Amino acid sequence: MTKVLVSDSIDQAGIDILTQVAQVDQKVGLSIDELKNIISDYEGLMIRSGTQVTSDVIAEAKKLRIIGRAGVGVDNVDVPSATKKGVLVVNSPGGNTIAAAEHALAMILALSRNIPQAHASMFSGGWDRKKYVGNELYKKTLGVVGLGKIGSHVAKVANAMGMEVIGFDPFVSTERAQQMQVRLSDIEDLFKQSDYVTLHLPRTPETENLVDMDLLRKNETNCKIGELCKGRNY
Repeated sequence: MTKVLVSDSIDQAGIDILTQVAQVDQKVGLSIDELKNIISDYEGLMIRSGTQVTSDVIAEAKKLRIIGRAGVGVDNVDVPSATKKGVLVVNSPGGNTIAAAEHALAMILALSRNIPQAHASMFSGGWDRKKYVGNELYKKTLGVVGLGKIGSHVAKVANAMGMEVIGFDPFVSTERAQQMQVRLSDIEDLFKQSDYVTLHLPRTPETENLVDMDLLRKNETNCKIGELCKGRNY
């Protein structure tokens, strides 16, 4: 019977599905060396973001045929090494789209409405309503960097809330952006025009350090990053 190693925590429903077609061993929290020592016994590997599937791990995978990522990105897998060895790498890009988009919007709402501060104040016995009134999102500008599945859903909900949405994504056409009701912009103008900015990008050599202190300082020289200031929220 096919043997599958699950090296990160996944929902039991996923384990139950796998056990219908394979022998499943769940071993969470393995180091790279521990994974290298046992991977040769398995035809399949199921991971999330915790497991690092390096070229050294793949080199020891004598029987491995597939690596499944229960999530969006595969940046923790050495895909070229896997491909060279004939190991298929797959993910589930739609698996957490809604949850991730809703979380981003929840963070924006919490930031705008001072929810963490008001919560802490109430628990300490305070009731200062005026201090924590916050700002409406309605008619504010949201900058979305990365208009993939998650970013595009954030844009959709933001539009429904009455926000203006501008986006930066070199792989999205003007026609596609219009369909999403997003106005495309370069990254510097996006930061200049946006009241809020949300990032939805994989970590690649092209995206690493795309947003840095120089970019932030260009657009808010008097702002302490992470704080509300002059209506802009990062």
